[in-house]
Amino acid sequence: MITNVAAAVLYVGDQDEALAFYRDILGFDLVTDADMGGGARWIEVRPHGAQTSIVLSAASASGKDPGEGAHLTFTADDVAATVAELRSRGATVSDPVSE
Repeated sequence: MITNVAAAVLYVGDQDEALAFYRDILGFDLVTDADMGGGARWIEVRPHGAQTSIVLSAASASGKDPGEGAHLTFTADDVAATVAELRSRGATVSDPVSE
């Protein structure tokens, strides 16, 4: 029986830019940043204390367009405070849901 989601893949146009966004703006922890040879790179980030990681995969290396096939939803203890904090870090937050 499946008990956990280990990782979700997000296809990004620029891995360094995506890493900076998730680490510096959203405050995620860097789990892995590994050179896989041949110019490939494996990057995983996740919220502090979370079990599920997001793999920031180079879209061009996978034959994908940035953002293709991905949708991410986050939960927060205090939505208003989280939105305010993210906006103060430069994030654009649209349509926050309070419940």
